[in-house]
Order: sequence, then structure tokens, then C-alpha cells
Amino acid sequence: MAQYIMEPFKIKMVEPIQQTTREERAEKIKAVHYNLFGLHSEDILIDLQTDSGTGAMSQFQWAGLITGDEAYSGSRGYFQLVDAVKDIFGYMYAQPVHQGRAAEKVLLPIFLKQGKVSISNMHFDTTKAHVEIAGARALDCVCADALDMSEYKPFKGNMDVGKHEQLIKEQTPEKVGTIIMTITNNAAGGQPVSMKNIRESSAVAKKYGIPFIIDAARFAENAFFIKEREEGYKDKSITEIVREMFSYAEAFTMSAKKDAIVNMGGLIGIKDNTELYEAVRASTIPSEGFVTYGGLAGRDLAGLAIGLYEGIDYSFLKYRTGQVKYLGDKLKELGVSAFQYPTGGHGLFLDAKQLLPHIPYYEFPAEALSVALYIEGGIRAGDLGSLMMGNDPDTGKQIEAQFEFCRMAIPRRVYTQAHFDHIAETVALVMKNAKQYKGYRITWEPKILRHFTCHLEPLS
Repeated sequence: MAQYIMEPFKIKMVEPIQQTTREERAEKIKAVHYNLFGLHSEDILIDLQTDSGTGAMSQFQWAGLITGDEAYSGSRGYFQLVDAVKDIFGYMYAQPVHQGRAAEKVLLPIFLKQGKVSISNMHFDTTKAHVEIAGARALDCVCADALDMSEYKPFKGNMDVGKHEQLIKEQTPEKVGTIIMTITNNAAGGQPVSMKNIRESSAVAKKYGIPFIIDAARFAENAFFIKEREEGYKDKSITEIVREMFSYAEAFTMSAKKDAIVNMGGLIGIKDNTELYEAVRASTIPSEGFVTYGGLAGRDLAGLAIGLYEGIDYSFLKYRTGQVKYLGDKLKELGVSAFQYPTGGHGLFLDAKQLLPHIPYYEFPAEALSVALYIEGGIRAGDLGSLMMGNDPDTGKQIEAQFEFCRMAIPRRVYTQAHFDHIAETVALVMKNAKQYKGYRITWEPKILRHFTCHLEPLS
């Protein structure tokens, strides 16, 4: 039986949820061309579109916001943040930016340009976009374990180290601009990467003189899974595990809207390379603002510094990952088992390819499933499949994604057990009527990151 872990906090403020009917939701999604990004938030009962910036801040973070120092340069919050990065990650330099994609925009062009490639366990959407904007190409080499949805493997987010080195040889080391390790591996289902794999992947990068960078959006969840699952780490603290993980990299980018539990903010961390830090500073000032605020208000810097510590609290992480596990166990009780197992740290990833086998990849089964969840239960999930992958930048042809995931990302400290029961029951209802759902075609799309704004229509 699914066991729910009690919240390690009390609720002292609530946000009302506006109720809608199935008929109303069917009209609302049609009006925004079947793109869930177009919906108004008040028309959603449970919002699982992303865990980015959607968490609930603590009383300590709110206190930090109230006492924030809004000086244009040299604000108190900036120095709090630098000290937190030194303490938690062991990195000398920290550059705040307004969010994760800004960190990618600033850092990646330093390593990547036309004719270069970036290799990753899996690039997420904005990372891939910034690689391509720089003129380079993104190559993924996730481990084979990730492809088997049903079998329990503790670290399905791992890099395929052998393939990783093979790609370097095929491309030539001079052509590989950077190696990016995404922790946890979002595109593979929020799956963790083992310390052993980080260490080995870093060693390959160093062997060929290639910069090794961590995409650290969910670093704390990854550290928690290492503590729980990897031999030799049970008795280590989350901070000790984090420090070792980041010791193998030269720099990191972070969307702090995830594991630092803030509504806006990002980070670039640099271990000890002063020359690289100066290049980052030079790029930050014209695009994000002066280095000590980096596109953020002083109060946001304070909330971020506090949130970094709250995000590595073991009790919080046990509850956080426990919520996702509860949802998976509840779905299995209701007869739905087609999702990435074991459940990841920040969400449950339904396998739309298996759940809607009659819809081919070029008709976007994950989007069809996401729309169905909204119409039937007011739940906003998201496509992490071929719709998100877009078209090949060289041929213009639709890319077939390795996974057709309908991602249900869980905001931090927001929803309770009754919400998760509603989610599970809605998924079960949709699966009961799976054959009635049709695929979609695109009627308009932009050139980059099309899934955010494209227009779709259901196929008859």
C-alpha cells in the first residue's frame, strides 16, 4: 500500500484553487491552440507543468526578502550567496543570474562556437537550445538502463562512459567544447547520477583536456539518492556528498528555481579558475546587470542564499522524494505502471509511447496525454517527448525523442496527499479511455524552443 510521508512543516498561508468543469477546460485548451503553456494559471486545478520557480518559500526565506539590501552594487545578499556557494559546493566564485537559462547563455558560448559539439548524459531543452544558438551541436549518451522503464536500476541518469569516450574520439577532442553532466537527469525521468559515474565521466573529460561542467538544477536531490543508494555514502552528510560531486567539475550552471526553492534566480559557480570567472563577469554585465546582482533584486539574492541550505536538508529531501514515490505507488495500485521506475526526484514521468501506442511520435503522444489530463482532471503536465525535441537543425526533419514522457513535475512544499490522490485517479481515468485520444499536428511553430509557443490541433 502506498505510504505518504508527513510534511516536515506546517502550513500558514493558502492559495485558493478555482474549480472548473470538464466542459470549461475543453474550451479553454482549444482557445490556446492545445498548448498548455497558453493556459491561465487560475484555470488549472493542480499545476505540474514544472517544479521550476513554483515552490513555496519558508518563513526564513520571506524574512530574508523583507530585510533584503537593494544596493545596486555590493549588496549584502550577494556576499551571503558567495559565502553559501563556498560553504556548500567548495567553489571560490559565484555569479548570480536571473535564472538557469541565463547561466547557460553566459557560460556556454565561452566553450562553444560554430563547428563544436557538447556531450552530455542528456541535455535539457534550454541547454540544447543554447548549445545550438552558439552554433554547436548537442550529443546525448545516457546509459542503457534508462531505456528500460519498468526495471529498477538505482542510477538511470548515468552517462554511458564508454560511448562518451567513443564520441570524443569520433568528433576529435579539439571539436568537443564541453562535457555537461546533468544532475539529476531530467530528460531521462528525473533519474540520479551516481558518484562513481560523475567521477569516471570527469576522468574521461580530463584525459582529453575538455572542460567538465555540471548542470546543477537538482543537485540536492541527486545527492540524496547517492546517500540512499550508493555504497559508501550512507553515513555521509548531504553537504559532504555535494562537495565531492562538484569537486570533479570545473564549473556549474544552476536554475536555482528548483533545489534552492526560490521563485526566480540562477547561478554560475566556478571552482578556482580566475580567468574563466573574469570571462563570465565580462559577459554578465551587458546581459544580466552588474556582477553583484546579476539580474536579481537584492531580496532575491538573500532568499536564494537561504534556500540553498534549506534545499540540502535531509528531512526535506526525504519528504520531497517521498511524495513522488507515493504517487508512483498509488498509480501502480490503480493499475498504471507505464512510467520511469524507480520514480525520480522531482516528478513522475509517464511513458506516453506505451500508454498511447496508437499515436506515433510525429503526432506527439506525450502532448496528447498531457491535454487529456488537463481536460479530465484540471491537471497541467508537460510534453518531454518529440514535441519538445523539435526539428533537426541541419535537416529540418522532426526528431524522434528517445523518450515520449508526459512529465508531472512536483512543486516543492505545495501539494498534499489529497492532491496526489486526485492526480493518480485522473491518470487512471485517462488510461481507461486511452483509445479515444488522438494525436496532434502543428499548425504554427517558432524556430527555437517551439514547445513553449507553438499552435497545435487534434487529428480527426
